Formats: sequence, structure tokens, C-alpha cells
Amino acid sequence: MLFAIALLPAACSDDYTPKPRGYFRIALPERQYIKLDSIYPYTFEYPAYAMITRDELSPGQTNWINIDYPQFKGRIHISYRAVENNLHNLTEDSRMLALKHIPKSSGIMQKEVLDPDNQVYGLCYDIQGVGAASPYQFYLTDSTRNFLRGALYFTTAPNNDSLAPVIDFVKQDINHLIETFRWK
Repeated sequence: MLFAIALLPAACSDDYTPKPRGYFRIALPERQYIKLDSIYPYTFEYPAYAMITRDELSPGQTNWINIDYPQFKGRIHISYRAVENNLHNLTEDSRMLALKHIPKSSGIMQKEVLDPDNQVYGLCYDIQGVGAASPYQFYLTDSTRNFLRGALYFTTAPNNDSLAPVIDFVKQDINHLIETFRWK
């Protein structure tokens, strides 16, 4: 007891340094993938810890789906369009949707997708910055008949500093989706 009282003046010194704000530790699941092979004109592998749901906001679009990550409050919106002499318009729309994030981003990195053996071509937009609503978007096409676009969103306030581990984790899942993507 006397020892504790003797340490009290040393503990109350003015040399206090505030600690930086911390974030909760996020437990990431072990990677496992399931093949999506159903009625859609495309197939790919998606994470076993995610769920495929129909896009309720576009009931007339039968080939639009969502890949939901309930544990992260995240979703990859997948939209599909047939190419009918409109490939330029579809790619330009995808580019414009990605560029809408410029005011909140610190930069947009582009990565080309080229898989001529499977006729899969496209572009990925890695949107950097703390306040960007969609940190990753992409489109894939065979350049003659099919066009698919994907965008990652979270249903939380966009604070990509705290979401960075989850964003990086889901980006790897999206890259796996792209690598295993095939047209039917």
C-alpha cells in the first residue's frame, strides 16, 4: 500500500501523450470459393462466406445479381447487358460511373483485364481515398455480345481508413472472380 502511494506522484506527471484513435480488429474468414454456374450467361467463382442475391432494385434485369458480404456490410453489384452495337456506350458509362468518385478520391488506378483464351477483356478501377463511396469497380466484356459491370459498396459511412483491411480482402475476392470469369 505504501509502495502504491509512493508511485502516485510519478504517475501524475505532465508528460502525458494521447494515443492515436484505434479501430476494432476485424476477423477475416479463410478464403474458400464456390462456382456460380446457373441460368446466367456467365460463370465465376465467388467466396463461400458471401451470398448471391437477386438485385431487387432492378426486377426487370434477370441477369443482375449482388454478391453480399453480411459480416462486412458490403455488396458487389453485378449488372449485365447484351452488346448490340453499343460497346462504346457501355464502357463509357462504366468509366463515368467510376470517375464520379473523383471529388472524394485521392486517385483512381486502372488495371487492364486481358484473357484472350477465354474472351474476357475489361478494366478495373481501384478508387483511392478516405471518402470514396465505391473503392473498387470493374467491367468485363467479350467485345461482341456480352458486357458485365461490378461495383463494390459498403452500407456504412465511407471511412476507407478503417475499412482498409476489408476493402483489400474483398478486392482479392474480386480479382479471383475476374480470373475465374467465363462467358457461357
